[in-house]
Amino acid sequence: MGYAEKRGDYWRGRFKTSTGKYGTVHDPWGATARFRSRREAETAANDAEAQVRAGRWRDPKSGGTKFADYANEWYARQDLAPSTMQGYRHGLEGHLLPAFESHELRAIDRDAIALWMKRERAVPYAESSVRGWRRLLHLVLADAVEDGLIPANPAAQPRGRGRRIGRSVNRGPEKVITNALGVLLVAERAALLSGRDDEFVAMVSKGFTGMRWGELVGLEPEYVRETGIRVEWQLYELDNGEFHRCPPKDESRRLVMAPSWLLDLARDQVGRAQPKPCPCHGLRYVYSGHRAPNGVTAPGAKVADVARHAGVSTGTVSAVLNDRGPVTGPTRAKVREAIAALGYVPGAAASAVAPHWRRNGFATWVFQPAATGRYPKKGPAVARPVPILAGPWPGMPVRGRNAAGRANACWAPIAAGLTPHGLRHTYKTIMIELGTPATLMDAQMGHADGSVQGLYAHVTPEMVRRLLDGLTDLWRAALAQRRQFDRGSPVAVLDRLLREK
Repeated sequence: MGYAEKRGDYWRGRFKTSTGKYGTVHDPWGATARFRSRREAETAANDAEAQVRAGRWRDPKSGGTKFADYANEWYARQDLAPSTMQGYRHGLEGHLLPAFESHELRAIDRDAIALWMKRERAVPYAESSVRGWRRLLHLVLADAVEDGLIPANPAAQPRGRGRRIGRSVNRGPEKVITNALGVLLVAERAALLSGRDDEFVAMVSKGFTGMRWGELVGLEPEYVRETGIRVEWQLYELDNGEFHRCPPKDESRRLVMAPSWLLDLARDQVGRAQPKPCPCHGLRYVYSGHRAPNGVTAPGAKVADVARHAGVSTGTVSAVLNDRGPVTGPTRAKVREAIAALGYVPGAAASAVAPHWRRNGFATWVFQPAATGRYPKKGPAVARPVPILAGPWPGMPVRGRNAAGRANACWAPIAAGLTPHGLRHTYKTIMIELGTPATLMDAQMGHADGSVQGLYAHVTPEMVRRLLDGLTDLWRAALAQRRQFDRGSPVAVLDRLLREK
């Protein structure tokens, strides 16, 4: 057991370490602890020896451990979801280690952290990102405190401290939303840009269910139910290109109630696409990628683009290309005109597509051009309008070389700044406009209300009926407005809806 040793005008505690030798009780900064009485020294020595027996004792002098060494050790012992580990790695490698890797843990103080945050804001990084990296630093240093390496966490933010500024200073730009007609028009353009109907169904589904991006990508056919869409899984895209199948955010498994017309679209999509098991999970998904897999180039227009522009089936285009089948002269001429106008090159497009959408690729080449009418700046390519041929409405995108020279029009923006996640905001706003109770809105969105009001409120069939009726009325009104522009569409699934009474 420990004992007290008189040293001039103070007592010090002595205890047996794990090596069998006697050590001295130190204060949190590594100096010999000076006690006023023998009892205090003996108590501290016995406590230290108990920590040695439990394997929890750390020498305070080890506060000289470098941040880089401890951070690497800390990261290696974490066992969290791949998405969380990826976020930690980004924060450590990109921001914390460059700033603190050579610092000893005990040398990191509030002033060093404040100076680092000031430099990060000056880059500039978004305030939300800077605060997220500070939270990560707080987490690492909190564990260093638990490990006995430092006496206190310098990254802790005392309540009521910090810069006294309004919330608006640190807020990001307000999220852009649209309405039911905007959802329909963006979905139509997305289908034209991808060359297939899948994107139309997907964007309409996202706008009228509020599903998260990963939940939409990870939707499996068996979860399209009679009364709604069951959210059980999501596909989270990691930096290495892999898709991690995991539960939805915050374990928000739920049945998203949906109108019958939307469920019909989803079931028709499954029947039309006939999804096959993907190579990464061996599971079938309602939606697949719209472009060739990485490493496979698929430039130019597709057969479906030519068929839509000429107003014929893909089989007719194939018959013209292969010079077979009974195709009349005028039809052949229309197909050849469409081939020339769109710059279609037989065999240029890859037959295989990626098993899943890539978030960045979809936003860059499908969603943003559909919503804004412009391709965004990407690498050396500058932002530019989407070149289109004026007919049929809303215009066919032109691809390939000299696309801008062959085009005779471009799209006007529908909702500049709209993002795929903005459709989730749009759905929540639509529900508010329809007077949907907060309890049902939370259930649809996958949000949790831990308040007493949320505990005592419940979803009823009448709430659901009013919401679905409201969504159906908005959809019918959007179709009626779309018919005023043109009673047909190059997108087959929308064309059928427009021509129905």
